[in-house]
Amino acid sequence: MNSPIGDLYILSEEESICGISWDESSFKKVANKKPSSSPKKTVLLQAKMQLLEYFNGERDVFDLALSPKGTEFQNKVWKQLQKIPFGKTKSYGDIASKINNPKAMRAVGMANRNNPIPIIIPCHRVIGSNGKLTGFAGGLDLKKRLLDFEAGLSHL
Repeated sequence: MNSPIGDLYILSEEESICGISWDESSFKKVANKKPSSSPKKTVLLQAKMQLLEYFNGERDVFDLALSPKGTEFQNKVWKQLQKIPFGKTKSYGDIASKINNPKAMRAVGMANRNNPIPIIIPCHRVIGSNGKLTGFAGGLDLKKRLLDFEAGLSHL
């Protein structure tokens, strides 16, 4: 799909979203690993609609079935990321504490790095404890753009 931040490739399985990518080649690698089943087109249409609403400033919470593939630890982190409100940020340490593993800041960072559904699972809302922007699959410039947009400081 076209978006204000470039093309996004959305992957679904059954009736849930399992991936979003900015890069067509990495999207194809993930898509080729999935079992061949015909996903319901409605979930893809819902995801596209909700992402467009987000980019238009009309949605701050996503209401989609998600099925990210990861370890138990990664899934705990990703669930916590979904609790960070639109326009707010948390540190890696905050997330580690929320999952009752306060020393796991680096592991939280790795879980963010491996987040298969960015934007919807808002890993861009996690920053360093010093307030600095760190790591994001779409690049730090895009992370800053998303955070500024959510804070009402700019349009995408």
